[in-house]
Amino acid sequence: MKAAVLVLDGVFDSGVSATLDVLHTANALRGQLTGAPPPAFDIRTVGVRRRVRTGLGHRIDTESVTVAEDADLLVLPALMERRPERLVETVAGAAHRDARRVLTEARERRTPLASSCTGTFLLAESGVLDGLRATTSWWLAPVFRERYRHVAVDESRMVTTCDGITTAGAAFGHLDLALAIVRMRSPALADLVRRYLVVDDRASQAAYTIPSALARHEPLVSAFEAWVRARMDGPLSIAEAARDLGVSERTLQRTVTRTLGCSPIRLVQNLRVEQAEHLLRTTALPLAAVARRVGYEGPGPLRTLLRDRLGQSARSLRG
Repeated sequence: MKAAVLVLDGVFDSGVSATLDVLHTANALRGQLTGAPPPAFDIRTVGVRRRVRTGLGHRIDTESVTVAEDADLLVLPALMERRPERLVETVAGAAHRDARRVLTEARERRTPLASSCTGTFLLAESGVLDGLRATTSWWLAPVFRERYRHVAVDESRMVTTCDGITTAGAAFGHLDLALAIVRMRSPALADLVRRYLVVDDRASQAAYTIPSALARHEPLVSAFEAWVRARMDGPLSIAEAARDLGVSERTLQRTVTRTLGCSPIRLVQNLRVEQAEHLLRTTALPLAAVARRVGYEGPGPLRTLLRDRLGQSARSLRG
């Protein structure tokens, strides 16, 4: 399998290294599998320029991007740009016009594509994600959702594949992305690589999400978040919240959904989970007391919510 890794100026250094490390480790370990091993990856590092500077200023020499024209997979590591507005300007700018063309042409050839973190913005900007499901860095999801309205983004997912395009979450999601690529060839080999590199199996970004960071993107959502936090230990009414914030319930519902991709009720639950996790990790309060502090009369609903959102029990959070 010929895998071309497209490296651009300003690339996230660990994104490149994580992708290459996982794929080369898969090649090194494939002989340990019983029976006939999967074919090795033919890994090429390509670029629209023959010499690339990473986000930290390191130099990478690349092969011509034309090498990717017959690739079985094109992988795009993330760009090192943490400011959402600047990221949008970067992926839409003239500096990445050639990269957008490469991605568009690869999609026209039906070459499978893969990217993680901020790289998903360049995929979306090139139009290849239109009409598809995708994920991205959880903290960039509101900006992504607002700009790329033809893409169904689900930032709770760590990795998702839709119609030949695989996307992954925040920066170290490159490990998950590369393991997903290996898993497509051989689940057993992916598990072997994961064990050798000591990479946890992470299906979701939900455990890492900070709801307040998402809410800051939209003033009304930020105000709703503050309203909820001030009343966390009691029953909450969305209609009452809307009245207090001076908007209709429908406007509040629409704004939260557009910004965060979830309902106000789900945001309330996410905030309760965040607070409960903090209390479980940092205090010796009994679970029933923690449940009351985050608005539940008993521990049962909180137990269910922790398992659903974090994939962990209250006991495991206590460490």
